[in-house]
Amino acid sequence: MPLLVLGVTHSPAKAGIAEFAAALPILVLTLPAGALIDRWNRKRLLIVCDTIRAGAYASLAAAIAAGHVWFAHILAVVAIDGCGFVFFTVAERSAVKYVVHDDQLPDAVARNQARDYAALLAGQPLGGVLYSLGRAVPFLFDAVSYAVSVVSLGLVRAQLQGERNVVRRRLLHEVWEGVVWFWRQPFVRTTSFLVMGSDFSLNALYLVVIVRARERGASPALIGVMFGLMGVSGIAGSIIAPRLIRLLSTRAVVGATMTAEALLLPLLFVPGKVTPGIVYAGMFLLHPAWGSVVMAYRLRVAPDELVGRVQSVATILALGPVPFGFLGIGFALQAFGTTPTVLALVGLMAVVATTALTSQAVRSAS
Repeated sequence: MPLLVLGVTHSPAKAGIAEFAAALPILVLTLPAGALIDRWNRKRLLIVCDTIRAGAYASLAAAIAAGHVWFAHILAVVAIDGCGFVFFTVAERSAVKYVVHDDQLPDAVARNQARDYAALLAGQPLGGVLYSLGRAVPFLFDAVSYAVSVVSLGLVRAQLQGERNVVRRRLLHEVWEGVVWFWRQPFVRTTSFLVMGSDFSLNALYLVVIVRARERGASPALIGVMFGLMGVSGIAGSIIAPRLIRLLSTRAVVGATMTAEALLLPLLFVPGKVTPGIVYAGMFLLHPAWGSVVMAYRLRVAPDELVGRVQSVATILALGPVPFGFLGIGFALQAFGTTPTVLALVGLMAVVATTALTSQAVRSAS
């Protein structure tokens, strides 16, 4: 999408606006989406989301092929895709426990994360290859992929929700009900704040790694390879996650994940063109195990009539700070340089790791 915006408008600023438009629904819609998902039929919602997204990308591909694409059309498509992402993600995560048995939840979450990392590993280079074949090609591919999703969702036999007898109230009241339940669960609340600090650091490091590698003379191709290592690490972590969560307690997985990130961060100062990429990739190795135990716990303890709202609160805490992380780290790198910026992130992750190791809510987890 940034390549298309730059090709059509020749404006980096408008490329940034498009990225912001894609991320804005996460900040605006995630909490109300959780309440609405607890009201609506989840399977039907998933199908509707991807049907709309397939249509949006098909319209963009058609406009590009016809040579009549406008920036407003691009903004509309990325905004629709962003809205669909919010509703689809919260509904999908809420539905997992109705697809597999309770004892399979951690493994199921780990497999879903492996899928995400595989998409991350393949998606960026595939997008570039398809774009080189023609501007419309990657967006037509997106439309087809969403259509395949719609067909596959139609083949799912599970209802993706339990029996409901929900008394509808004002949407704001229902959102607040989910927030209150979330806040009263010490482990759920604490781990969500831990991942908020961790995800802020990991996403901020994306730009830091690029700048650090360029300072050391890494080529754009080498930087691309380094970010490919992140996907490889995530897939490897997803493969070993089921074994780790059987060998280690929940509190050990939580503490080890945050501690590993805090210990790896200072290694960004080790010389070498590829070092930043290797260090950054290493930070993702334990995250699938973390996601497996934490998300499985949330799904188990949350009642069905609240699970969508609980997932939405966790999602907004994890992803909400990301746009601000990119914004803040950009200003920090420009004003202070890479060394002070990395040191600040080291300090943040030290606080996160210490909290993970000492928190009573985490230590009391089995």
